[in-house]
Amino acid sequence: MAAAAFFDLDRTLIRRSSVLALAGSFRQRGLISRLDLAKSAFWQVLFVLRGASAERVRRASEDGMKILSGFTVEDMQALVGDAMEPVLRPLVYDEPLHLVRRHREQGERVYIVSATLQEIVQHIADDLGFDGAIGSTCEIADGVYTGRSLRAAHGEGKAEAIRELATVEGLDLAACTAYSDSHTDVPFLEAVGHPVAANPDRKLRRIARRRGWPVIRFAS
Repeated sequence: MAAAAFFDLDRTLIRRSSVLALAGSFRQRGLISRLDLAKSAFWQVLFVLRGASAERVRRASEDGMKILSGFTVEDMQALVGDAMEPVLRPLVYDEPLHLVRRHREQGERVYIVSATLQEIVQHIADDLGFDGAIGSTCEIADGVYTGRSLRAAHGEGKAEAIRELATVEGLDLAACTAYSDSHTDVPFLEAVGHPVAANPDRKLRRIARRRGWPVIRFAS
């Protein structure tokens, strides 16, 4: 069976929240208003509060999908595409891309796994040369988001998503590596044989120390 490396996105592969980085683009396209950005639990909890519980993040993610209602997939893809060069790519750490190359040299596939919307994560993965991406999914009808959450790829949901991928792709999770910064990703890290705490929050740092997981920090 094959091995793979799974990289969390926000604050692991890139320096900040991908969605908050795209907030200006969202406002320009009419997806959110300034009031939405200020008050929405989706933005505040899912992508800002590192100390939020997994359950709180789950509820926020599901509620936040409602913001997408009526927005087309085509417009979302265009939005992310337009923002990739000026907004997102400058936020990417160099160090994890070096790790990506190292895993590739060992014959391993590489994936981004994030609670961020699938279409956003997929575009970033394609642009950076990853083999694939797993993100949260929103129901789509006739090319338009309905606002109904289908898959929340965080916490245990993120772990389940990579287990499903492993079954489909013939991956040996015991031989796989996962990188994340958040304690809410402990189930994701536990799902592989080689968990790594990357830029960990305080709680994950304590867990990693207790369990003997490697801790690494990206600076550039």
